[in-house]
Amino acid sequence: MFPTPIQKASPFAQTAYKVVLPLALVLWLLPLIGVAITSVRPASDLAAGNYFGIPSGFGGVENYTAVFRDSPIGLYILNSFKVTIPTVIGAVALSCLTGFALAVYKFRANLLLFFMFVAGNFIPFQILMVPVRDMTLKAGLYDTTLGLVLFHVAFQTGFCTLFMRNFIKGLPFALIESARVEGVSEWRIFRYIVLPLMRPAIAALSVLVFTFVWNDYFWATVLVQGQHAMPVTAGLYSLNGQWVAAWHLVSAGSIVAALPPVAMFFLMQKHFIAGLTLGATKG
Repeated sequence: MFPTPIQKASPFAQTAYKVVLPLALVLWLLPLIGVAITSVRPASDLAAGNYFGIPSGFGGVENYTAVFRDSPIGLYILNSFKVTIPTVIGAVALSCLTGFALAVYKFRANLLLFFMFVAGNFIPFQILMVPVRDMTLKAGLYDTTLGLVLFHVAFQTGFCTLFMRNFIKGLPFALIESARVEGVSEWRIFRYIVLPLMRPAIAALSVLVFTFVWNDYFWATVLVQGQHAMPVTAGLYSLNGQWVAAWHLVSAGSIVAALPPVAMFFLMQKHFIAGLTLGATKG
């Protein structure tokens, strides 16, 4: 059922593992390495057609300075935070409540509701582009930060509920039963017994949702047009010139835009790994 640990595999398999793993890692990181090299490549290299060769010099300071000097990327990053942080709070808070209800309470429509949350994760976002755009226009939420936040909360809650429900299902139900026998209200059971045990799952979900929403490009371009609400993923186009694509500046802006989710992952790494491990083993 489970793959054989590499330590127990044959000598040939262990040798192949040691050779193939670094190659696969380099292949997987190759696009990121290319973007990083382009971000420090002088503009003269690109003008001369040197896109993939060794840079003729180091233009990193000028490129990264130009990103902040020649574009409103600071505003775009701020907009991304305005969208991402409320989405993380809203989606995780709702999923804690819905996951608790679906895991603890037994009612006729329990399984149906759970399947609805799961099924929502398999709907391609692209087929919803027109109805979602029309709905935000009619609601007066088009080209607003609030519209993006509400949309992302609605779509992220399904995945978060699936994760939280499975996590709570694995908690000792005797704790809840004992509290009920003592006359503790359901809200206090959730607040003081279940919620503290959910901290690893909350940390893992927070990192995942933060990364998903921060890196979103499709809905940032569909639901937002003005700079006042545009996230950084959609705003990177402003680094291009009118006639020539400034790939060195776009690459530098992409590296800057990728720093917040990377920083959050390393800050929350311990809780993230613990949460994924616990959540992955619950039925």
